[in-house]
Amino acid sequence: MGKRKSISERLLGPRMVLVLKYLFIVILGLTTYAHLNYAAGAQVLSDLDQVKAVLSQLGPAFSAMLFIIAGIFYAVGQMLPPDKKAHFQSASINIIIGAIVVGALSFASTSLALSSTNILTNFTAVNTVT
Repeated sequence: MGKRKSISERLLGPRMVLVLKYLFIVILGLTTYAHLNYAAGAQVLSDLDQVKAVLSQLGPAFSAMLFIIAGIFYAVGQMLPPDKKAHFQSASINIIIGAIVVGALSFASTSLALSSTNILTNFTAVNTVT
């Protein structure tokens, strides 16, 4: 049996998905490196506050949107033959899991940002003393 392709691989092609994955990793690494070289302790804390604000505002809306998309996938799958129906149902379950994770992270962003701020404050205080 052949390897099952994801929806993104079917739409973009397997090579393009691979290129996009590596490009995303490189961009993420470069931006992280740039922020770490530029950022002082206060800059990192303000960046964490901005991430917290974005997650707390956009997270619930994105989670609700993912639930709607999962419902559309499930409904479309009901009209297809059994083999395609199974693919659409598994995709909708994966989207629902993603929506739950996004919702949980958006509600936990305040406590995550607070604990990260405490850790970074302690880390920068230790580094400035020595």
